[in-house]
Amino acid sequence: MKLKDLDIIVTAPPAPGWGGRYWILVKLTTDTGITGWGECYASSVGPDAMTHVIRDVFERHMAGTHPQNIELMFRRAFSAGFTQRPDLTVMGAFSGLEIACWDILGKSLDRPVWALLGGRMHTKIRAYTYIYPLPEHDLTTFWNDPDQAAASALDLVARGYTGVKFDPAGPYTIHGGHQPSMSDISRSVEFCRTIRAAVGDRADLLFGTHGQFTTSGAIRLGQALEPFSPLWFEEPIPPDNLLEFAEVARAVRIPIATGERLTTKAEFAALLRTGGAKILQPALGRAGGIWEMKKVAAMAEAFNAEMAPHLYAGPVEWAANVALAASIPNLLIAETIETPFHKALIRDSIRIENGYILPSDAPGLGIEVDEDLARAHPYTGSGLHLQMQEAPCDYQNANIFMGGAPPVSD
Repeated sequence: MKLKDLDIIVTAPPAPGWGGRYWILVKLTTDTGITGWGECYASSVGPDAMTHVIRDVFERHMAGTHPQNIELMFRRAFSAGFTQRPDLTVMGAFSGLEIACWDILGKSLDRPVWALLGGRMHTKIRAYTYIYPLPEHDLTTFWNDPDQAAASALDLVARGYTGVKFDPAGPYTIHGGHQPSMSDISRSVEFCRTIRAAVGDRADLLFGTHGQFTTSGAIRLGQALEPFSPLWFEEPIPPDNLLEFAEVARAVRIPIATGERLTTKAEFAALLRTGGAKILQPALGRAGGIWEMKKVAAMAEAFNAEMAPHLYAGPVEWAANVALAASIPNLLIAETIETPFHKALIRDSIRIENGYILPSDAPGLGIEVDEDLARAHPYTGSGLHLQMQEAPCDYQNANIFMGGAPPVSD
């Protein structure tokens, strides 16, 4: 059996677009007719350019190879062009293709992917999600209103979720890291206070920041949040200086979580060695794929650190996260996004019950992709999957953060 054909579909979730502006799905087919699905979570370049990168990685390093030779194909891609270092775009391409290989292997052996990774450690996976607006909420005010956020958090708790994530400390700006404004700190404290009062001890608070701050700015904000005992303080500084995470970890009494913008064991190992994070959040469609993150999970276990697979993408990456999560002993929690489009795209083949994901016993990733639906929603915009604003932090007026939803016009 050899990898023969590649198809790429760039699909756009309907507005408001939870999960990003577009998802890059890859479909691999072997010379024996078995198909496998993957998802490339990479957005340093636009999706048109990214499709060329994906094709080059496939044709150069994977075509004609047995899909079981994942280690060999990884080393080819990782070393290509005399690099042998983490490359966000190349690894984003490889990661989605690698996920598809696992889907093929599971189908060819009639076994779920988690069974090929050492077996199932978890019959159910603790899940969390962002605090998204309810139908009665106003999208223009929701993201900066702690009372609306608390109402949505209560809805999630009623559905069984024991972890709720929110990130009111915007903005995401190209001028980061920056010092938070006092209004950003005050709003963040008020969100934590209001949501904690609403959910009590029924759910953990997961505080997201997404790399906005300088080291000292992150420490100021983190120390202000300590009284509310968040489960984590997520990516408090930009990921371009991994050593600085340890400075934040030493100064703030909240566990540091990070990883959605990291790739390969090389970058995650730096965090573990320095004590910069004890909760790792790989995005499997970017970080090097399932096998590479299985290695990271093993390294993390030796450092008494936990894994919390990240998801701000489509349901194929979600399926890969579930396969990994089911197989590792040091799983903390896994992110999920419940939208009608996520469910429809995989024909509702990932089950969530009472706040937990139930890993499927079906072969491969255990999903059935609705290829016609994916093709019926092509991405026609010009923006990247997520974008950062060019305006710097506003220290005089309130910074208005609009959440992860892109403008409807794009």
